[in-house]
Amino acid sequence: MKKKSLAFLLIFIDWVVAIIAWSCFYYVRKVYVENTPFDYENTFYVGLAIIPIFWIFIFAIQGTYHDIRRLYRVKVISLTFIGSLIVTPTLFFALLLDDNVEDYKHYYQSAAWLFGIHFSLFLTIRLIFVSIIVKQIHAGKSGFKTLIIGGSDKAVDVYNEITQLPKGSGHLFVGFVNLNGIDRMLEDKLAYLGHADNLEKIIHDHKIEEVIIALESVEHNKLKSIISRIEGREISIKILPDMYDIVAGSVKMNNIFGALLIEVSSHAMPIWQLVIKRLIDISLSVLAIFLLIPVYIVLSIAVKASSPGPIFFFQERIGYNGKPFRIIKFRTMYLGAEKNGPQLSSASDSRITPIGKFMRKLRLDEFPQFVNVLKGDMSLVGPRPERQYFIDKIVAIEPQFLQLTKVRPGITSWGQVKYGYAENVDQMIQRMKYDLLYLKNRTLAIDFKIMLYTVLIVIKAKGK
Repeated sequence: MKKKSLAFLLIFIDWVVAIIAWSCFYYVRKVYVENTPFDYENTFYVGLAIIPIFWIFIFAIQGTYHDIRRLYRVKVISLTFIGSLIVTPTLFFALLLDDNVEDYKHYYQSAAWLFGIHFSLFLTIRLIFVSIIVKQIHAGKSGFKTLIIGGSDKAVDVYNEITQLPKGSGHLFVGFVNLNGIDRMLEDKLAYLGHADNLEKIIHDHKIEEVIIALESVEHNKLKSIISRIEGREISIKILPDMYDIVAGSVKMNNIFGALLIEVSSHAMPIWQLVIKRLIDISLSVLAIFLLIPVYIVLSIAVKASSPGPIFFFQERIGYNGKPFRIIKFRTMYLGAEKNGPQLSSASDSRITPIGKFMRKLRLDEFPQFVNVLKGDMSLVGPRPERQYFIDKIVAIEPQFLQLTKVRPGITSWGQVKYGYAENVDQMIQRMKYDLLYLKNRTLAIDFKIMLYTVLIVIKAKGK
């Protein structure tokens, strides 16, 4: 079963379990805790309406539905227990605390039954569900489309080790690529898919979900470039243990059914924070657009009066996973500013209009980008999106820049706060260091800090 189908199936199961658990609890509470005749009250129907939604929301921000095939029993127990600790007290205070009871011991008994019934039912059904999936993976009936990078003896050893495990590892090998165009010792076992120069296209065409990098020691210098190109995609990257020192600090050990590999982790921000981050993006953008309507009107008049041309400026930028999108800003330059090709602006740039200089100083030209945030092209906080022309120039010098395209770009960033606008490629690389630092350590707390500093820059008119 496909990834999305499994997610929808588990959501449906959780929905049904939530309804059954609430119904069972309500019956037990009335008959055995309060010793009253069972009858349906408004609280019961309210619970039926909101409780399944609340459970699914909590499980979603935990990341439960992200990829069901990667769940395992211990993780299911942990997620269900933590979810129960969050949901049941909330339900108790929201739906039960104001009930009239003869004895306050009923409150404690009700809370215990509420937790016990919900936790036990969810855990039992979920363990059965996950156990079925794990069994299918062990049997080789389900798993992840896997690509091996490397074609030498080491790649053969890795392939043999995984395929000879007593239980299936979940790797459904699609083929392999090599780096030198020569080593193809895996060809009698796997399909040769081409050279690593075409890695991104191969991953896309074959819908690869996992990549195992099996390189010889002489090829270790290429590891950094390969990881930079594919890290951040919806794929898992694993390397051999003896490469640990090369990427120290960015990996976690992962024992997959007996095959010891190191998983390169690019997700510094937990899934629940990513969900909340997106909710914050949407809510604050809607609020900002509504509150800034007078400002938009004034700036539109000012831009139109400053020079001939449109009010808004649209330009193609590279967004999440290298996908192009059209960024929207207030126009700050005269028409024909780039008639000689792509150029970066500078502090004394004659192409910038007088009102444009003022808007750039206060970052007012960025305000229309709240629309990009609502569309999902951007986030409030994230690395600044660049044009493909400049990305190509930067990557030729520093391949790590590609990592910045693995997350949703932002209106503001740590690089913008600390460095400001870049006037040349060298400055873009200097600014990149701050954004890479953010990428590896991003949290909601850091996002709020960056937004606060950005507001201060706007207030103090210290934008560069």
